[in-house]
Amino acid sequence: MGIYLSTPKTEKSSEDGENDNLRYGLSSMQGWRATMEDAHAAYPDLDASTSFFGVYDGHGGKVVAKFCAKYLHQQVLKTEAYAAGDIGTSVQKAFFRMDEMMRGQRGWRELSVLGDKINKFTGMIEGLIWSPKSSDSSDQVDDWAFEEGPHSDFAGPTSGCTSCVAIIRNNQLVVANAGDSRCVISRKGQAYNLSRDHKPDLEIEKERILKAGGFIHAGRVNGSLNLARAIGDMEFKQNKFLPAEKQIVTANPDINTVELCEDDEFMVLACDGIWDCMSSQQLVDFVHEQLRLETKLSAVCERVLDRCLAPSTANGEGCDNMTMILVQFNKTTQSSAPTYEQSTSQKAVETEPKPAETDPKPEGSGC
Repeated sequence: MGIYLSTPKTEKSSEDGENDNLRYGLSSMQGWRATMEDAHAAYPDLDASTSFFGVYDGHGGKVVAKFCAKYLHQQVLKTEAYAAGDIGTSVQKAFFRMDEMMRGQRGWRELSVLGDKINKFTGMIEGLIWSPKSSDSSDQVDDWAFEEGPHSDFAGPTSGCTSCVAIIRNNQLVVANAGDSRCVISRKGQAYNLSRDHKPDLEIEKERILKAGGFIHAGRVNGSLNLARAIGDMEFKQNKFLPAEKQIVTANPDINTVELCEDDEFMVLACDGIWDCMSSQQLVDFVHEQLRLETKLSAVCERVLDRCLAPSTANGEGCDNMTMILVQFNKTTQSSAPTYEQSTSQKAVETEPKPAETDPKPEGSGC
């Protein structure tokens, strides 16, 4: 059977919700893959003025994606930056915090609760197959208490996940991304990418990988991982002389900030199982078509998943796990003279925004 099933699992897990500022629908489907490694989070009321949506695409196991879905939004709320109104810094710290929390006995125990494939002879869980050689107990002090135990020097899982998160507060949209899941906004029917796919061959990623002592072979980091940024994957983060943002693989997200306006209709968060099959503009066009026929947003997501599902595993595209979140904005709450800002973890210089293309770039638009 390999990594694919003989027939796809097309049952979907779907959900809808809303508040005064937006409504959302989401759906996820295992498809042809032998296991479901995607996870997601949708909290329209993270606090009184903030909504949170996240898509986490696991690789090498599901546990890191499930861990992020359970804890990442909680860590955003805990930072001093969040209390001060700096959402970008708070979400960046939360991405790094996931790696910190998954270390040690407490991290191992939490991951084992989330995993469901335990080898009775070795006690190892899916994705937790690497035995660290040295202890690193640099947990910061908060309510995540350090625990003594047989896995106290566990340095984290070899599995990992992408993370694409969108946080909406009033008219401000903050998108944080590490990996190749993607956030796209529809503005007057035009698709604009609010995240960049972090592939190893991108010049800025290649430079960091090589400086940290890694290499790229066949488009993969050290010949194995086809992502340059991810949460987890701790075997690529073991250079003791480099900070977390300069490791071979880093959880450091690009962060884009957008001021929403009347022309913004909806945004989509989705894993690469969707983007392998449709460009950003193709998906926006398809969603527009479906919204003329369907008011339930989760049903629109389900139709996208069905559209992307391959008839067979012959070509690979359309055979991945698929997760999509569709968020429709309430235009009465949006300002009439918005602006667009872009800030990334790499301090990129702003350029004139352009519509999304087949090969996405970290772009947005002013109205």
